[in-house]
Amino acid sequence: MFKRDPEKSYPTEVESRVIIRFQDCDPLQHLNNAKYFDYYFNAREDQVSKQYSFDYGQLFREFGTSWVVYQHQIAYIRPALVSEWIRIRSRIIFYNDDTIVTEFIMTDDTGTQLKNVLWTTSKYVSVANGRRIPHHPAVMEFLETICQRDVDFHNLDFNHRIKDIKQELAGKGND
Repeated sequence: MFKRDPEKSYPTEVESRVIIRFQDCDPLQHLNNAKYFDYYFNAREDQVSKQYSFDYGQLFREFGTSWVVYQHQIAYIRPALVSEWIRIRSRIIFYNDDTIVTEFIMTDDTGTQLKNVLWTTSKYVSVANGRRIPHHPAVMEFLETICQRDVDFHNLDFNHRIKDIKQELAGKGND
């Protein structure tokens, strides 16, 4: 389980580099729409394990809790293509006592061309009865440490967020 080291600085955004697999693509060689979720969730699990030493299985075993997906918002901007290397960035952009919102961004390998954006809202639940419960104090400490603070989630519109990301990436390409 995550233990905050006061001497260490933790990134609020993490990134992975992944290749699009042939088996996950449709006949047009585009990543199948449903497979985006697999790529995002696998990347996030690897990212938090590596960057924060956070283990979802340990959360389940120690506290008898987990997150379950409540809602997705997804935008397919440009296709991810078979054998293409892509980058997946993820971060927590909102949390409260029983909810988290994770933002996922997929780009080309250079990080300048936006392919997809996903917001996933998850609820914290007891695995014994599947009901929402407040985050365990250790989980709250984890969320406080890694949440992206400069995102005003309550005043943020998903479509406007996509435009902001596109502008950020366009500026990155000019550096």
